[in-house]
Amino acid sequence: MQPLDGVFVLDFTTLLPGPMATLLLAEAGAEVVKVERPDRGDEMRGYEPKWGGNSINFAMLNRGKKSISLDLKKSEDRAKLQPLVERADVIVEQFRPGTMARLGLDYESVTRVNPRVVYCAITGYGQTGPKRNAAGHDLNYIGDAGLLSLSMGSAAHPVLPPALIADIAGGAYPAVMNILFALMNRRNSGAGCYLDISMTDNLFPFMYWAVGNVKALGMPPGNGSDLVTGGSPRYHLYATKDNKIVAAAPLEQKFWEAFCEIILLEPQFRDDAQDATMTMRRVAEIISADTAEVWRRRFSDRDCCCSIVASVQEALDDPQFKARKLFDWEVANENGQRMSALPVPVMPPFRMPAGSAVSPQLGEQNGKYLL
Repeated sequence: MQPLDGVFVLDFTTLLPGPMATLLLAEAGAEVVKVERPDRGDEMRGYEPKWGGNSINFAMLNRGKKSISLDLKKSEDRAKLQPLVERADVIVEQFRPGTMARLGLDYESVTRVNPRVVYCAITGYGQTGPKRNAAGHDLNYIGDAGLLSLSMGSAAHPVLPPALIADIAGGAYPAVMNILFALMNRRNSGAGCYLDISMTDNLFPFMYWAVGNVKALGMPPGNGSDLVTGGSPRYHLYATKDNKIVAAAPLEQKFWEAFCEIILLEPQFRDDAQDATMTMRRVAEIISADTAEVWRRRFSDRDCCCSIVASVQEALDDPQFKARKLFDWEVANENGQRMSALPVPVMPPFRMPAGSAVSPQLGEQNGKYLL
């Protein structure tokens, strides 16, 4: 038994936040049925590069799900969907506020026939407020929340973050967390509920220190100038002689002292409270004098919270992750090709058994679910 065995999820989402959330539910045993447009389905199917008939992105995010295709603008197609709406334990949607109401599939309409449903709506800004209908993507959300301002490079050389923080950490993960809370609550109360997941709202925990500084002390953080955003030599990126990067994070004093000994930092630079910029420059000079491999060997003998930044390929080949069996699960496509499935934060005892699960073809299960 997996923890979500018997839980039926109706998934109206596309692209990343919702599909990532329902992937986690599927991995934990839920039966997830994607409701897609008849013409091209989830837009993610058409992305490049392709793997079989769909994109690699789609395969990664939709492993183990089912697909039905319906035109929700047609009343006859919505009628076919009605038995699934009545049966659903969880409904996840990702449209702008008001869209599901126009289709007669909003929470109020659904609860008339299914009062136990947990209805989760994921949007950029939530169901209320002046920005509720504004179009946006991850970059807009982290910009509006102030998160991007903490470390975005200079105006001449702005830096894009390497992860879709709002979509996954602000949207998918809070959605799953609150869906599970709601299912637990329903077990006691018998009632479902409505979940208003705002990706932008959920970004503030990632800058708890910055919020605290502003609220308590009136000290607005700068761009790349605070402890964990580039303002300290104890939490910084340093280029090596061969143009690789040392990720140095010796924050605690014991780690900082070990780091200083390893790199032979002169005594006048070790008290970084005196002049952090001067210390940072000297550390950068020292690190740049040797190759990444030299630094890797020196750091490996001591606890100093320092490492060499890995490429994605190097990370995938790392014995640490292989020992953790992160890539024992697989996803298959319609041609029988297999690749490693996306590692997800669902612990192995709760996850579907290791091995291959397919990503669905558009409308593949119409015959099963639309009688």
